[in-house]
Parts: sequence; structure tokens; C-alpha cells
Amino acid sequence: MRFETTINRPVEASGVGLHHGVPVRIRILPAPPSTGIIFVRTDLDGFTIPASWRYVQKVSYATSLMRQGVLVSTTEHLLSTFYSMGIDNAYIEIDNLEVPILDGSGQCFVEMIQAAGIRHWRRRKRFLRIRKPVSVEGGGKRITILPSDRFLLTCDVFFQHPLVGRQSLELEVTPENYAAELAPARTFGFEYELHQMRNMGLIRGASLDNAVCFNQDSILNPEGLRFPDECCRHKALDLIGDLALIGKPLLGHVIAEKAGHAMHFALVNKIMSDPTLYEIITHEQVAIGAAHALVS
Repeated sequence: MRFETTINRPVEASGVGLHHGVPVRIRILPAPPSTGIIFVRTDLDGFTIPASWRYVQKVSYATSLMRQGVLVSTTEHLLSTFYSMGIDNAYIEIDNLEVPILDGSGQCFVEMIQAAGIRHWRRRKRFLRIRKPVSVEGGGKRITILPSDRFLLTCDVFFQHPLVGRQSLELEVTPENYAAELAPARTFGFEYELHQMRNMGLIRGASLDNAVCFNQDSILNPEGLRFPDECCRHKALDLIGDLALIGKPLLGHVIAEKAGHAMHFALVNKIMSDPTLYEIITHEQVAIGAAHALVS
């Protein structure tokens, strides 16, 4: 897509928050060019929180944004879908503190965007292209981004479970690939963690309708998995949602090895804190660079 986008018409959904378990309704509205993605807390007199790395407040079991003490949590699935489907500008009206989990994946949000349609503005889209390698690592985990003229993702996970184990995925992130290969992948957890997490005030809205749950040697969901490597695909979905906080479409090859929300944000923060690591370019400049590379 060469030009900035928004949605054609408003769409809405309602459900419960995964962690807080509260009922919540969202309404997604068109927005003019250069707006970005803006959360609007309709229960708090329309208080706004931009979907930006500058407002990240917590990145443990979900990514939360905060401005002036006002919170919006579990933003990653919705932002992942906007980012991958090429939506640059939108207002997200929300009447509670957590984005609804819906079915635990990005699929419902993809369907909402498809139902709304996409409108193209006449303002040229600007991309953030990585100029040199950047890495964050620790505790046996690592995330790296390498220069590229495309948005490429390599994701590697490992969980000590007979139905998970080591899983890997390599994908160019395009709207078509995202909708087919990543969006349907659901959030997941393990039965032995449930009690501890609920004692921490987490997953109060979780159920087999919105999450995959593994017991010691099997899966509790009667319908089974949507993909054999659904866990890895969902981790890739989450990663994209956190990278979306950069605020511009990313050109680079991201390689994540057992990384999570905290490490995703550490990478985003490292990139955005050093302007020598990236450049802002248009689609035409990407095409010119690719043509020069072919000639040389």
C-alpha cells in the first residue's frame, strides 16, 4: 500500500477482557491521515491514549498503555491486526480498561476490518526501515532485527509440553499472509499455571471459548488446535502487535527466539531511542532502493 489508510465505516464488537474479566464494547471509527491509532475511553469523557511506544506502561502477560493514569490493556491482538492489514489511522472507542479478547485470536478483528472496508487517503505512507542490526537478549532469550526492504518475521518458541515443544515459523507479513496464517491462532496457557495466574489478578475472563488450554499431556479444548504450531503462530501475532507501537510500517527482518512482551518492547524502545538505527522513507524510495540492488 503506497498511501495511508483508514476504515470505510464504523464497526463494533463486545465481549470480556481476558485478564480483568470485565464486559467491554469497542467501536472502531475512520480517522483522517496522520492520526495514527487512538484509543478513546468513552467511559472517561472521551480521554484519548495513542497506540505508541511512548505510552507503554506494562508488558508482562499483556501490553498495556497508560496516559495520565488512564489505562488500556491487552492491546496486542487488535494492534497486530491493524498493523498487518495495513490500517494506519483509526479511533477505537472503548468503554472499559481492556480490549475484549473475543475468541483469543486476531481473526474477529480481521473480519471487522473486512466488513468495514479500507479507505485510501492521498497522503503517502511513510515506512520505518532498519539501517543496521539491533539485538536484545537475556535469560536464554533473544530478539534481533536486521535490515530488509520487506517486513519479515522468524519466530522460534519452546515449551516443555508434548503437544508444543520447539516450534518455528518464517513469514513475510502481508495482509493476505496474516489473515490466513497468523490471525486465527489463539492465545494459550497451561492448566498448572491457572491457579497462580488468577491469584495474581490475571486471566479472570479466560475460558475455552477464548484460549487454548493444555493439561499435562493433552489439550482441553474439544475442537483441538487450529494449527499444529498454533502456539508459535500466536506468539508471532503478539510480536507484531508490540512492534505496531513503533507507529509506522516496519521494514526489517525480525528474528525472535523465545521472546515475550517485555523483550519485544525492549527492542522497540532501543530502536526508537537511537535515530541512527532507522530511516523514514516512502514506498517509492523502497522501490528505488530495490531496483538499485538488482542492478548492482
